[in-house]
Amino acid sequence: MRLDLGYPDKAAERELLEGEDRRDIIKKLRPVFSKDQLLKTQQLASGLHVSPAILDYVQNILSHTRQSSAFEFGLSPRGGLALIKAAKALALIEGQKFVLPEHLQAILPAVVNHRLPMHIETGTKQLTSAAEHIIEATSIS
Repeated sequence: MRLDLGYPDKAAERELLEGEDRRDIIKKLRPVFSKDQLLKTQQLASGLHVSPAILDYVQNILSHTRQSSAFEFGLSPRGGLALIKAAKALALIEGQKFVLPEHLQAILPAVVNHRLPMHIETGTKQLTSAAEHIIEATSIS
């Protein structure tokens, strides 16, 4: 996964520039989860239900990325596994016991945008992210 945090606003950037060395701050951090709590949470997420319809949707996404001329290459099965794993984690955070299409769509940018180089076309076609293109082009079965 890759998350894009963007740039800080001017005031936050100034605070970063004037502040304490980030390495020193990191040394002061204390865990918010124990190792056991983290492992338990990971187990809970991995146990969430993924319906056959959601698996169909993931396969449609994978297939679309492999067949579309918008991408240099398609997502691998490993990319599909990463998408499901991330969607399960999001579903758990949201208190769900199963994955919804909305979970896949919400997590898609963080999972695929850095994995899928798009063929860039100029002219009338507006550039979009890989995730936006996939969501628009792939139906939910």
